[in-house]
Amino acid sequence: MKIALEEQNKILHQSIEKGVKLSELLEYNQYSYDDLSYADGMCFKTKNNPFAPIESIDDVPVYKDGIPAVSFFSGAGGLDTGFKYAGFNNIIGIEHTALFCQTLRHNNPDQFVIGPPNYEGDISKREVIAAILSEHGVKKEFNGVFHGGPPCQSFSIAANQRFNKDGDNFKRTGFDDIEKGNLIFDYIWYIIQFRPLAFLIENVSGIMECDTDGKIAKALDELREMGYYIPTPCVVDATYYGVPQHRKRWIAMGTRGKLKINIPAFQLNETPCGSVFMRPLTGLSNHVTRKHNAESVLRYSRLKPGERDHLGRVDRLDPFKPSKTVIAGGLKGGGRSHLHPFSPRTLSVRECARLQTFPDSYEFTGTPARQFTQVGNAVPPMLAYRFALAIKDAILPDYMEASKT
Repeated sequence: MKIALEEQNKILHQSIEKGVKLSELLEYNQYSYDDLSYADGMCFKTKNNPFAPIESIDDVPVYKDGIPAVSFFSGAGGLDTGFKYAGFNNIIGIEHTALFCQTLRHNNPDQFVIGPPNYEGDISKREVIAAILSEHGVKKEFNGVFHGGPPCQSFSIAANQRFNKDGDNFKRTGFDDIEKGNLIFDYIWYIIQFRPLAFLIENVSGIMECDTDGKIAKALDELREMGYYIPTPCVVDATYYGVPQHRKRWIAMGTRGKLKINIPAFQLNETPCGSVFMRPLTGLSNHVTRKHNAESVLRYSRLKPGERDHLGRVDRLDPFKPSKTVIAGGLKGGGRSHLHPFSPRTLSVRECARLQTFPDSYEFTGTPARQFTQVGNAVPPMLAYRFALAIKDAILPDYMEASKT
């Protein structure tokens, strides 16, 4: 039950004036942060809400085709999850961050993960990784799929504004980033070496703006000369593929079979986020909410849907629109969640994971701060699912034929 606004303001001012923690006052009065309201009183009951249910990844058909896939730059498993639900068997994942590897192994015990603590998981060490792949059944003319999203910080405007403040006017470093700027070409090297039936490359929409010398176009042309059909790479907004969040991504796909791959059709309308917050959270993991002080809650409570609290640099979500992009931050910090549309508090990791369309059964390891990083870095599984189905439609006949030999 929501607290009456008059009583809520009384509790908030009592906390400020007497120096008592708001969390303690709420607990004393048998309330929680979810019982707090915005000044506009926006709140909807579960049975009488205006938000049409949206299809979550938990609702889609789960296919069992078993087409092998290798995941590069696996992260916490966003692409892996979408491909798994579309009928692919992610036999191997490659990831260099130890915590991400822990999450991958926790959720995919049958997947072989090339990463800490037993491996370095450094894609740029081509011969080392290639040898491990060969040892684990990935051969030339691989009868399966490669998918991956090379680290995108060097091509992202938002990331460079947060983490590259010492750079030249906060500019994106792009391919000049020695550590991350050329990993996309390392990934393409593996495609050339193993010639999978299909591949998918995912990155931020700004990657092509950094490709002033046409390096990516040249690399894709080289793959075309090897026999891959590669439609023109596209920039998509995930909200038009059933994700309740604005998230623009650059995607390139290629197949070397008899059928040409088609970019999956998108829906005409955006996917609003309101219904996400009408689903119960009881008993789910990763749902720990922050204990804000009374001053913060007072500021938040005055916001209208879509408005920003500039002091905390957080936005109240508008439930009738897609969420703004879930922000990852770096391994040393910087990530933050948006404000709940109905309660003046920030979102939990589980709520952010729902905006990203992860299954409710998917668990993120580590501290809450690092869980936010994993969720925000991921490709929305629903977006991955749509593109994985398109890849499967194009390669399934060739996969079945090759499997017989």
